[in-house]
Amino acid sequence: MPNRVSMVDHGSSLAVPSRRRLIGAVAVGGLGLLAKPALAETIDFKVPGGAPTRDYTTTMPEKGRMIVQRTRPPWLEVPFEVFDKGVFTPNDQNFVSWHYAGFPTDPDVATHTVKVHGLVNKELSLSIADIMKLPHIEYAAVSQCAGNSRLYMAPRTPGAQWANGSMSNAVYTGVRLKDVLDLAGVKAGAQRVRFGGLDDAPLPDTPKFMKSIDIDHARDGEVMIAFAMNGKQIPMLNGFPLKIVVPGWCAVYWIKMLNDIEVMDQPDTNYYTTNGYREPVTPLHTIKPTDTDFKLTSITKMFPRSFITNLKNGDSVKVGAPSVVRGIAFGGDNGVAGVDLSLDGGKTWLPTQLGKDEGKYSFRQWQTNVTIPTRGAQALMVRCTNTEKLVQPSTPVWNRGGYMQYVTETTHVVAGEPSGPF
Repeated sequence: MPNRVSMVDHGSSLAVPSRRRLIGAVAVGGLGLLAKPALAETIDFKVPGGAPTRDYTTTMPEKGRMIVQRTRPPWLEVPFEVFDKGVFTPNDQNFVSWHYAGFPTDPDVATHTVKVHGLVNKELSLSIADIMKLPHIEYAAVSQCAGNSRLYMAPRTPGAQWANGSMSNAVYTGVRLKDVLDLAGVKAGAQRVRFGGLDDAPLPDTPKFMKSIDIDHARDGEVMIAFAMNGKQIPMLNGFPLKIVVPGWCAVYWIKMLNDIEVMDQPDTNYYTTNGYREPVTPLHTIKPTDTDFKLTSITKMFPRSFITNLKNGDSVKVGAPSVVRGIAFGGDNGVAGVDLSLDGGKTWLPTQLGKDEGKYSFRQWQTNVTIPTRGAQALMVRCTNTEKLVQPSTPVWNRGGYMQYVTETTHVVAGEPSGPF
């Protein structure tokens, strides 16, 4: 895995991915996506109002052991213990979420092209080789589903019942979207840049999944067309051969199997902008279930989050002796400034020691030693503050879409005789 995570120019030294390598990796991809996953294990998330059980699978193409939400379209969640092993999520355990099942399982890199059109001086049809001739950049970024942690919203909301594992962190290598737009020449009056991929809508009246961003954002030099993840080609289920990376923004904008870039001279009116993935314009984008008088806006940037990774609910910890508590945090669309831990239900907070800064959009590890003086049930709370001084709230987030949960996390443990990780 590359250890360089700041945005740097690498020239064009990486080779074009070979179709043979892809076919070798997903020769049974079509069957794998249709087959019922191996259900030798299950996981119980222990949530209020019932305990949803999820199955593990090891049968999905290019993927290791994952929690399976469904297979068509594939929704695969990261087992949470993976996040305790380091800040970078392995490619074979990077979370997966597709909107529609109709995407190709054997894209041909030799013929794959990206069309650049709309309000441009010259329409382009760029091959992967054309794109890789541009200067390369590289950085670490968290990809998080807008519905991550939806399972824990109360009352429950519709949608994929993700626990905390529909997120991943990786080092992405690619080219600046800005450089591709400059090749085409953006005309005056451009407002939006919209992206589409190879996945197809299942029915004629079903809207194609597309997302767009403001023209200035598209040209800021950070938005990337990625062709590599953690130093290797992107797994098919994560968007091979090319995907848009919008660092600091929800993964809904990270269009997979990218094949279309349209420069628009007007607002984007496609369904997934005007109707899908929207949140209330309220404090903490939170409402009551009975509320009706509020406006909606498109979900965009992420917010700071932090998690304890070496303890889970129900674990035992030592009494009267130092114990290590550690985890990960990310600052949303900014870096991590600090992570604090509370042992008394949020009345007081203790600073923790931050690990290596892998870049403003990356996970960052944190760790501290604590001594719990009394036996019995304990609630350990952790919160992140980002570099813009935005702090995780203590108030639970709720909206009808089940989006953008970032409330301060609590891990319930029992102080007594040690067991588990101690």
